[in-house]
Amino acid sequence: MSNYGNLQKIIDGKRTYGITPHIPGGFITPENLEKIARVTKKYNGVLKITSGQRILITNLNEEDLKEIWKELDMEPAVKEQNSVKNVEICPAGFCKRSKYNTIGIGMKLSKKYQWMPMPCRTKIGVAGCRNACGGVYSKDVGVIADVKGFRVVVGGSAGFNPRIADVIALDIEEKEAVILVDSIFEYYKENAIPGEKLGFFIDRIGIDNFKNEVLKLSKNKE
Repeated sequence: MSNYGNLQKIIDGKRTYGITPHIPGGFITPENLEKIARVTKKYNGVLKITSGQRILITNLNEEDLKEIWKELDMEPAVKEQNSVKNVEICPAGFCKRSKYNTIGIGMKLSKKYQWMPMPCRTKIGVAGCRNACGGVYSKDVGVIADVKGFRVVVGGSAGFNPRIADVIALDIEEKEAVILVDSIFEYYKENAIPGEKLGFFIDRIGIDNFKNEVLKLSKNKE
């Protein structure tokens, strides 16, 4: 990685790079959207909407990356691989199906955990109803609003070894959900093997053991 740019292609010896600015929860201002478009056009880039609610600017030359970041004046979405890479948030407050406006809790989690070092790459999903838009059950940690409160799920992955997340709490309050997420990451960081995805860590120690330990940590934080 150079200037937070990832090598995308090598064609006839020519290397092209891609960068991904940080767009919290996929919500972007018109001004930033216009700026991304303007800079991309200037440097002959190509725009790609990603599955992670971000915008990839690709087909860039390595020597232009430093100036591109300067003109964008935005943070990179990923600063190191083994970290919280993003917090995906559904439209919630703008959706007729939502049971709770989870944009607020999603942004709180984004501000607290984005870029935080982890044993392995980690994603968080937040949804305002059990439709769980954004693939929350495929995220390492998920918070889902329901009629009677929040459910928290862990261990999901949509990668090379797909795994559906396990439910570890039902019908809890927002404050409890935030504390539980904090306990999940605390236990994961202290006990996982470097490079071990959260889902693999859970499979290694057992979901019941994992659940008991993080709930114990959460109780001590209340």
